[in-house]
Amino acid sequence: HPGKLTMLLWVPQALLALLLPTLLVQGEARHWRHLQAQNTSRPALLRLSNYLLANYQKGVRPVRDWRKPTTVSIDVIVYAILSVDEKNQVLTTYIWYRQYWTDEFLQWNPEDFDNITKLSIPTESIWVPDILINEFVDVGKSPSIPYVYVGHHGEVQNYKPLQVVTACSLDIYNFPFDVQNCSLTFTSWLHTIQDINISLLRLPEKVKLDKTIFMNQGEWELLGVLTQFREFSMESNSCYAEMKFYVVIRRRPLFYTVSLLLPSIFLMLMDIVGFYLPPDSGERVSFKITLLLGYSVFLIIVSDTLPATAIGTPLIGRAHSGRGRGGAQCGQGPEKPAPSDPAMRTGVYFVVCMALLVMSLAETIFIVRLVHKQDLQQPVPAWLRHLVLERVALLLCLGEQSASRRPPATSQTTKTDDCSDMGNHCNHLGVPRDLEKTPRSRGSPPPPPRESSLAVRGLLKELSSIRHFLEKRDESREVAREWLHVGSVLDRLLFRIYLVAVLAYSITLITLWSIWQYS
Repeated sequence: HPGKLTMLLWVPQALLALLLPTLLVQGEARHWRHLQAQNTSRPALLRLSNYLLANYQKGVRPVRDWRKPTTVSIDVIVYAILSVDEKNQVLTTYIWYRQYWTDEFLQWNPEDFDNITKLSIPTESIWVPDILINEFVDVGKSPSIPYVYVGHHGEVQNYKPLQVVTACSLDIYNFPFDVQNCSLTFTSWLHTIQDINISLLRLPEKVKLDKTIFMNQGEWELLGVLTQFREFSMESNSCYAEMKFYVVIRRRPLFYTVSLLLPSIFLMLMDIVGFYLPPDSGERVSFKITLLLGYSVFLIIVSDTLPATAIGTPLIGRAHSGRGRGGAQCGQGPEKPAPSDPAMRTGVYFVVCMALLVMSLAETIFIVRLVHKQDLQQPVPAWLRHLVLERVALLLCLGEQSASRRPPATSQTTKTDDCSDMGNHCNHLGVPRDLEKTPRSRGSPPPPPRESSLAVRGLLKELSSIRHFLEKRDESREVAREWLHVGSVLDRLLFRIYLVAVLAYSITLITLWSIWQYS
């Protein structure tokens, strides 16, 4: 019968439809048990690694929604200051660098993999942000760390040490009490802030005061690490995120104070002591010249110790840091470059000390020339005697210096004195013919012979020339003594002016260095 035949054909089909799901479930269960038996024989780390990297695409930013930016948290810990090259404006530091971001394609359930919550995988196998330091000028000798840690929620920890060779604007005007402020600017070179954002891993206060691993036995002392986040734009519609770490270091000045400042101070003190040598002696000039030559040799010796730079002069100031590629705040114009100051090679301190020594030598030469004895030395002018011996002496609390000099005797006075001293002999010699014509009275002595009169006349002439010579010598000595008196007063005046200049310069330097050291 056709109806019975159709029913008979439908019954097996219905039974097959009912039994097929059951058979499939049993088959899948047997296959799953087989796979579980195989998986339990493999290590959990290997199974997890294969599970994460089987279909991983490291060339794609690891987000499921492309509108969501990847936030990279970074941290810097300064380990050591290796070198500071003032001439090339380069700072070499050794830091511990840490990166942290979330990879949405590296997530798993720890219960499926033997409760594993953290896994180390090769860095080259996953996506890594292109964050670099803008101030890089050379590749440092950093150890290679080939692995990163990945948590089961997708958090990636990339920790590595770095030897950083960066450009830094070093200002050595305050040397050796200088404080340098160099920046390490971390930013993505390609991705904008819509793709990669940068944040700080720790609080700024903890980053600033973290000196736990810093090697604090070198020339430089770490004062702190300051942080600053900034958004800048290269184009009108593109903004980039950057994180700046300002490494503030201070030079320890003890070595330079002992080797540079103290010898210079001792030489300047000896120059001051040299003013107590008599101004009319030539030893003072020789002493000053010897000091000047010694200071020149000292500068030649210490020239290699002084830092050399093309944009700053050490005073024996704050450094400003630059960015590798220029930028401005989002929505603002481009930044203007900071002006640079002109510089010399030798420190200002040594140049001024050398100038003071030269001034001291010039003052000594002037005083020695003033009090030098000459045969035809002119007497001190009246205005100079009044100005120096009266006004300047009172100003220096020396009292009024009176210097009276006898007026030179005229020839007529000398002749009269000679005649008065010699009495009648002058009359006899002056008018011999009158004596001969005068009649002698009785009882008067006979006149002396003519030969005796000539001898007495020659003797009187010799005595008169001797007297003239002695008077001229006394007059020259009086003039030289008066010039010496004037030179002594001027020497004291110039010495006090020089001493005031040295003290003012020293107080200024000490004040500036104290402010720089404790600011």
